[in-house]
Amino acid sequence: MRRAKFQIALDFIELPRAMAVARAAVEGGADYIEAGTPLIKSEGLDAVRRLREIFPGHKIIADLKIMDAGRVETEAAAKAGANVVTVMAGASESTIRECVEAGRHYGCDVAVDLLGAADPVGFARKARFLGVSWLGVHCPIDAQMEGADPLALLREVRRVTDLTLAVAGGLNSETAAAAADAGADVVIVGGAVAKAVDPGRAAADIRKAIDTRQAVQTELFKRVTAETIREALAKVRTSNISDGAHRQACLEGIRPLWPGAFACGPAVTVRTLPGDWAKPVEAIDIARQGDMIVVDAAGQPPAIWGELASESAKNKGLAGLVVYGAVRDTAEVRKLQFPVWAKLVTSHAGDPKGLGEINVSIEISGQRICPGDWIVADDDGVMVLPRQRAAEMANRAMDVLEAENRIRAEIREGKSTLSKVLNLLRWEKRGGGPEVG
Repeated sequence: MRRAKFQIALDFIELPRAMAVARAAVEGGADYIEAGTPLIKSEGLDAVRRLREIFPGHKIIADLKIMDAGRVETEAAAKAGANVVTVMAGASESTIRECVEAGRHYGCDVAVDLLGAADPVGFARKARFLGVSWLGVHCPIDAQMEGADPLALLREVRRVTDLTLAVAGGLNSETAAAAADAGADVVIVGGAVAKAVDPGRAAADIRKAIDTRQAVQTELFKRVTAETIREALAKVRTSNISDGAHRQACLEGIRPLWPGAFACGPAVTVRTLPGDWAKPVEAIDIARQGDMIVVDAAGQPPAIWGELASESAKNKGLAGLVVYGAVRDTAEVRKLQFPVWAKLVTSHAGDPKGLGEINVSIEISGQRICPGDWIVADDDGVMVLPRQRAAEMANRAMDVLEAENRIRAEIREGKSTLSKVLNLLRWEKRGGGPEVG
């Protein structure tokens, strides 16, 4: 059984943070070190020079993703110490050949990234005639967030070429072995090491998975589909979802009845009049285990929910309740530990007149909520994930959580501050404001 190589991708924008992870990854068994595209865009080829200085015996990859000026960029990267430079399959053949010629002159291999290629398998068939040494099957991060898998394309490409074949795209210690089995000569891993609390241990797990061809279980760095979305949402919080969704706001003014409450599930929506508790209670019979009932009661009292409804909903196995309106019996609801979020709390209830509808589109705080949309609620508030984008939003929230885990570890390890770890002063916005006068 051939031994696949393990490449660590350093997709940071700060060189000191990248170097710390590189050292840990090498100690954990990484063979190759990649100066990722974000790192090179941020730090320039000094990132490659620094990696070459610190790791003189390791193969260094400069992930330039060249689209033009192949000769100049390849030459510059090779002189900085790169052993491999990447060019995009979408570049012109003349650009790819210029990269190859410059690489031959300066002792640098050329890898073609198949990302975005209209016919990646067709390109792989002719790649040898262009003189390239590597091909890269790359599942981009935005596609990963939608649940894409790079291994199917990897197998197709492997069948038509004997060039060095690298694969990247959300791989972890559970999938690295499968990547090697699918034909990868180089298994490229980024976030599963770079965002790990202990990157050295994470790298060692991936090394073990590749060498033994046996998956090593991990709780993080996995992406979900619509069928497995609850798995991710149970790990994240509303702040992670907001950050991953370009600072999406929660439902304004709706707060939990008791601290520490958390719930997530598909929405069963209810529209009712203030105080009319018939449809909210009837929704318990319609909802399935794990669902969230979301009620639009016009944001006004009287209460449409209380202790007995909570007892009934908990007995049915519902995840929780969100009310744009009023609830009551808060002491008893807290004792039940049934998760409830509401705009108002009041003593008086209304009457069950039966006006309203169940499982219709409703609007709360300017956000439309449809039946089946996912709801996540915690101490900070209530977030809505539209059903069509829920898996992607869950994956992006997990990505935020994983990045925060690493930052938290760096703060603790260095007894540092957040601003210093993130080097905030360097990245403060400068210039570009409106002209005066």
